[in-house]
Amino acid sequence: MRHATKLAAVIATAALGLSACGSSDPDPGTTTGSTGTNTAAAGEKLVVGIAYGVGGRGDQSFNASAAVGLDKAKAELGAEFKEATQVNGEAQSATEERLQQFVDAGATHVIGVGFAYAKAIGKVAKDNPDVAFAIVDDASPDSTAPNVANLVFAEEQGSFLVGAAAALKSKTNTVGFVGGVGVDLIKKFEAGYKAGAEAGKAGTVVKSQYLSQPPDFSGFNDPAKGKTAAEGLFQGGADVVYHAAGGSGSGVFTAAKAANGLAIGVDSDQALTAAPDVRDIILTSMVKKVDVAVFDFLKNGSEGTDLTGVKTYDLKAGGVDYATTGGNVDDIKAKLDELKAQIVAGTITVPTK
Repeated sequence: MRHATKLAAVIATAALGLSACGSSDPDPGTTTGSTGTNTAAAGEKLVVGIAYGVGGRGDQSFNASAAVGLDKAKAELGAEFKEATQVNGEAQSATEERLQQFVDAGATHVIGVGFAYAKAIGKVAKDNPDVAFAIVDDASPDSTAPNVANLVFAEEQGSFLVGAAAALKSKTNTVGFVGGVGVDLIKKFEAGYKAGAEAGKAGTVVKSQYLSQPPDFSGFNDPAKGKTAAEGLFQGGADVVYHAAGGSGSGVFTAAKAANGLAIGVDSDQALTAAPDVRDIILTSMVKKVDVAVFDFLKNGSEGTDLTGVKTYDLKAGGVDYATTGGNVDDIKAKLDELKAQIVAGTITVPTK
């Protein structure tokens, strides 16, 4: 293994993990790629660089879930790590430089959290074939390389379940969806949510609002925009609003509280992570286990083999699900679990568009 060296300019957000032990977590995903020899022999220390998307570790959602997996790798695998966060609107060269800085600092494993890292991961991975890379939420040709693991999820399946929950709980037969950025990935959430709402209660109306359009990714970290969009949906008759908007979701929760409505969280179980004063209005969350994918990638690396290729975390694999914290879906849990079983069995095919 190439030992870590010091950067001339230290990344300001770097953090170092020091504890170590083992883990026996099962592999939860479906791999269509392969595994290869790690740059480090089994048992040698992992040096990890993780680059978060806009919003960073503290977004209480997507990036925060990735951080949970990283922290677990610190505690159980003894990983050392450095962190950095993407800035909205930054040049592609800056994104690439962030990843290369990790490599120059001696990283054995580099992770890009979010599809916005696709081109940078692809380029930097090809330039550094002895380093293992992973990207969350992208399996495009842009990020494909022999030393890259593409960690993707069946977001539409989890969204289907919370869509059914929304429809079953709605008293107005109108529910809402707030998407952070109008990209294909977030449209998968919306498609699953709409299909689930129809399955939960036929004829349920779904109204949608997006906060920004690419290349503007601010919709993932703008609570004020999230609040305004959700207020419009509540005023338009919705009484349950689901967000797939990262850090902007806190604004959706605030709007739901003021409207005496309900909200649905995303990625993390947000009834546990949101501000305490809004947790009671969170009906459920579509849990997307980015933490599991991140830890899985690092655990394999610690054992001497690295994941490569596309690895899908779907409902059957436990990669997505719905949350039950707070007991707000206890009365409809049997119905949700019935739908869940049908998806796993293939009886229900959830649309992605």
